[in-house]
Amino acid sequence: IQWNMNLQLGCYLEICENPQFIIDGAKRTDICQGELGDCWLLAAIACLTVNEKLLYRVIPPDQSFTDNYAGIFHFQFWRYGEWIDVIVDDRIPTCNNHLVFTKSFRKNEFWSALLEKAYAKLHGSYEALKGGNTLEAMEDFTGGVTEFFDLPEAPKELYSIMRKALERGSLMGCSIDVGVDGSAQKTESFSIFLGNLCSIRQALSATEQETRTDQGLVRGHAYSIIGLCDGVEKDTTIRLIRLRNPWGWVLWKGPWSANSTEWSTISIADKDNLIKQTVQESEFWMSFADFTRNFTKLEMCNLTPDALGCDERQSWTVSVNEGRWVRGSSAGGCRNFPQTFWTNPQYRLQLYEDDDDPEDGQAACTVVVALMQKGRRMQRHQGAKFLTIGFSIYEVLMCGQNQHLQKDFFLYTASKAKCKTYINLREVTERVHLPQGEYAIIPTTFEPHQDGEFILRVFSEKKSTSLSHVPLQRKLLQPEEETEEEKHFRAIYQKVAGEVSTQRGLGTRTMEGCCKALQLTLPSSHQDMQICANELRTIMRNVLAKHNEMKTEGFSLETCRSMIALMDTDGTGKLNLQEFKHLWKKIKEWQLIFRRYDENKTGCVSSFEMRNAVNDAGFHLNKQLYDIIAMRYADEHLNIDFDSYICCFVRLEGMFRAFNAFDKDGDGIIKLNVLEWLQLTVYS
Repeated sequence: IQWNMNLQLGCYLEICENPQFIIDGAKRTDICQGELGDCWLLAAIACLTVNEKLLYRVIPPDQSFTDNYAGIFHFQFWRYGEWIDVIVDDRIPTCNNHLVFTKSFRKNEFWSALLEKAYAKLHGSYEALKGGNTLEAMEDFTGGVTEFFDLPEAPKELYSIMRKALERGSLMGCSIDVGVDGSAQKTESFSIFLGNLCSIRQALSATEQETRTDQGLVRGHAYSIIGLCDGVEKDTTIRLIRLRNPWGWVLWKGPWSANSTEWSTISIADKDNLIKQTVQESEFWMSFADFTRNFTKLEMCNLTPDALGCDERQSWTVSVNEGRWVRGSSAGGCRNFPQTFWTNPQYRLQLYEDDDDPEDGQAACTVVVALMQKGRRMQRHQGAKFLTIGFSIYEVLMCGQNQHLQKDFFLYTASKAKCKTYINLREVTERVHLPQGEYAIIPTTFEPHQDGEFILRVFSEKKSTSLSHVPLQRKLLQPEEETEEEKHFRAIYQKVAGEVSTQRGLGTRTMEGCCKALQLTLPSSHQDMQICANELRTIMRNVLAKHNEMKTEGFSLETCRSMIALMDTDGTGKLNLQEFKHLWKKIKEWQLIFRRYDENKTGCVSSFEMRNAVNDAGFHLNKQLYDIIAMRYADEHLNIDFDSYICCFVRLEGMFRAFNAFDKDGDGIIKLNVLEWLQLTVYS
């Protein structure tokens, strides 16, 4: 395989003469599959060719091999919430002077080959394009979200759903499964679409794929849905649907076909109007009832307002959130794992207005929820596969309290809606109808402890708000009532503090007495009334030895350094007795919380329970920080020992304290230069 380049300089003269980017417009016949197994992608590209607006969003016009040619071409793709430019040079792989991958039936036309190359670059390689789903590519070409309907089990309000979808510019297509007359084999559905779009199906076999029904329809073939109409037949309203066969022949032979008797039952004006709409030979009408009886699959691609551009039509309201599942923190798995399910990311959805024209006649808010996992195809060469994902939706009765819902809530509360099934596709979507109110959307993997990134999109007919569940804030800890042991311990420290303040000249003897009373080993630097990190480590080891409930051999030197950084108010790098007193008080408070979540008395807490422990200590963080804590402090078994636990709390306390010191006006915003930033982060 070779890479040919610089068409304008004649390197392609052995392949073709007069190379062109697009000849007489982009057409479906310009897309011929090569040696790469990416027919799913080519099907999506074929869809673009019959909708110029979408096509030229992906392939910006005014590119050629002649005018202002610089040896590069650029394309645009929707990528997880935004449109991005992908630039490629004009090198295309060849073998024996023939293109290896996608090509046009015209030997000197190259737009489809270059588009394929740009899409391969988006995903990291041509290899990453082997095998896929056309709907995945269509979303990358439009930014839309796709829905599936099995017509034999379609909702009763399907006609209303389709009518609204067409009003919003959605793209729709349908097909008939191969073998619906009794055969167990069905098509592997690569694409079915779209508005006035067509599609290419994966070939099962020439005979099966082109099997025709008695009424002239083709099994395993994709038809486009163009429009709907309510006609009047003998004083009775009849619902009609207009479809398009991209082949341009093999049309419907049943009722409402071109020469059927049904046309005589409506007025001449209605007949002329309907026939006038079928401007192409490949289009035909049929009744909606016949449509649902004959076709088996319906797929719909709902477009976002930015894809519709300046079209004067209704559009969806779209909310987008990005998130991630982190092993040991926010990868809690599905409802089958109640001990960790609650730790998954949570997003609040507020629905304010009912639909203007409810699809089922009952007042409700229509919402399409789409959960898409990110980056898995690009990571395929690293062994990554699509995770099995899904989501649940819960009603939150205490509206406005934007807090992470706890385990007990999910143990005793049923979901209001959920995806039909967990599946290992890039995206899972579900259309739901909910009353006005506030809801929590819980995106999850099926199994817990699986790392991954995702984007959660919510399409709603009316105004809605989707937001993260927990703001970053700090609240004051409300101390619990002191135990007798704590009162005794505090009294000793009060005595120590008093003796230090009144008998500085007798510092050595006072320190000796204090250490004896506390059963501590006297550090070597007792003369200056301060202790360094090594001495603090020694003292802490002796103190903890007297507390059997703390299953730890002491703190690491790094943890003791962080303790000094937290309590060192005079900038000496050491602790005096007063600072030591406050430190021990903090440790005692945090130790009580630790024991609360060390249910098995192993001397460790689960990284999932760390979220609750942090909250109980008065730190309210966002989900990204909980993820960082799990990654930074949990071991390979997703447990956090007492030393790591205290180190985490010490650093949280120190960072909050430092921030508040810089936040002079209390507006929650600080401005630091690089030296101040280094001072804040290095000494912590």
